[in-house]
Amino acid sequence: MEARAYLESHGVPDAISTAVAGILKDRPEEPVTAIAKAMLAAEESRKEAKMLGEIALMTGPSGFEYIIVCCSNLAAENYWQKRLATTIKEVTGASGVVLCVHEDWNGGAGNGLGTLYAFQKACAKAKEMDGTDLAQKMRDGAAVALYHTAGKGTRMAPLPGAENNNKPGVKLPSLIDVGGEASPITVLECVMRQTSSYAAVRKGRCSVFWGDQIFVPSCGIQESNKPADILAALRPMPTKAEWEAEELHQYGLIAVDTKGSATQLEKVSYETAVAYLPSDVQKVGTSLGSFSLSAALMDALTAEFATELEGKTASLDSDPHFWMPMTLKKADYQAVMSKKGVSAEESDTHYDRMAAFTKKFQPGGGALLGCVDVGTAAYWWDYGRLGLYFENNLLLGQTSASAHALRTFLGLHPYRQQESKLGSDMSVDESSVLLGCQVASGKIGKGCILVNVVAPAVELEGCILMNVTSDVPITGKGGLLYNVVHEAGGSGTLECNRVRADVFMPDSHLKMMSAEDIDGGKVWKTVVENNPFSFEDVYKKNQKLDVGECTALAKSAHAAARAKMK
Repeated sequence: MEARAYLESHGVPDAISTAVAGILKDRPEEPVTAIAKAMLAAEESRKEAKMLGEIALMTGPSGFEYIIVCCSNLAAENYWQKRLATTIKEVTGASGVVLCVHEDWNGGAGNGLGTLYAFQKACAKAKEMDGTDLAQKMRDGAAVALYHTAGKGTRMAPLPGAENNNKPGVKLPSLIDVGGEASPITVLECVMRQTSSYAAVRKGRCSVFWGDQIFVPSCGIQESNKPADILAALRPMPTKAEWEAEELHQYGLIAVDTKGSATQLEKVSYETAVAYLPSDVQKVGTSLGSFSLSAALMDALTAEFATELEGKTASLDSDPHFWMPMTLKKADYQAVMSKKGVSAEESDTHYDRMAAFTKKFQPGGGALLGCVDVGTAAYWWDYGRLGLYFENNLLLGQTSASAHALRTFLGLHPYRQQESKLGSDMSVDESSVLLGCQVASGKIGKGCILVNVVAPAVELEGCILMNVTSDVPITGKGGLLYNVVHEAGGSGTLECNRVRADVFMPDSHLKMMSAEDIDGGKVWKTVVENNPFSFEDVYKKNQKLDVGECTALAKSAHAAARAKMK
């Protein structure tokens, strides 16, 4: 591309003209500096407007026609089927058909076979519900989404425990109508809202997403023309110094060549990447893991692994068992898998199987895996760790473009106070968020996030309170209270300086403590903060329970405590 065409394609001449016209009105002493500042400010405004435009698509009236949710057990399946039946239109903007299933596969199927199995079970459920042939609907052009929600959520502890192991049910600061009652939205529902904008370009495909990451692409919603594609934040192939400085060896990577064909790599050094990747690689990016399959590829993979699906045997993940053997050379694949402890014989057999599958599926050759770019400037709000839960919720009280975008996404702009009843003499900092709260007196300082909180008084700064009932004043700085019912007979205060999450079970009410800097995954089996049990102990106790029943118990406990306070 010639220089002039390049500049025009990026709107540079128009930007310069606009900036010059603007400074001619004021005639500053340093016009060059003024022009540069004006252009930078205009560019930031343009980028922000573009990202808000992406959010408008997410919150608009469009979404997937069929929504599959893969849950960890039957109780979770029933819980989500009931809840999403009432929230899906408000959450995604479209009245999609909800098909919740659970993975009853000893030892776990892996996210590769797990995707095929969940789709199979969803097909059976759709048939049973109203005779719908889901697979044929997708062949005919229906857009299907599949959300994986399984996992212990160790790094989010103690929050998933407070949801009785319902990790995707962890709440965020936004109110939606659940059975006629304004209730906090869940992480899963936020992911569904965000990903709904891909439905328009995913006709005849099954799009697979994870249940705890929310992102806003900076390069628009891009479609794919390959049988399979994977989401990644692409950039030009880095130098060795850049690779090491950005620690790219810690991430799963996608590389794209001049023909748009993608190659999957997992956590490798720069030297290994150069050795494995095609010579004409143009871009490399960190993988988001989310992928989509055409109807034809879904049919073919389901047929290929029919024996495993029938017997519920083996455990295969999409990256090492689908995409890597499809895109790497055999010797390179064996070398990568050997580092995972897989024998040469096993990786050789699997590679040959996938090579035969690929040849049968595409006898004429061509790229099977493509990449859908989300842009390097994408907003990324991850709630998969306790520290990130703090970070991205407290972001709502800040003034950055990303903070404004997240508030817009969650429906908190322009009003940060919604459905709340506050005492006339209360002091509330303008940066704080209050949703569905009843507080008679006190002060809510800078950067607080309060959702569904009932208390006689508060004195807070930089705190997060989610579903909290207390019959005594709540005081503190920098803490998190989650699903807390505190009855002290009007004596003393409830402190919010660290982390407390309450767990409601048929025979007990547990109070689990932690701190923002405690990674539950690292202390999973250890009793911390003088708790009665380890996070793993709570997980095991919750495994035996019905999440729907326990959720009802928690709701009743809040209601009973609030009734006493009237």
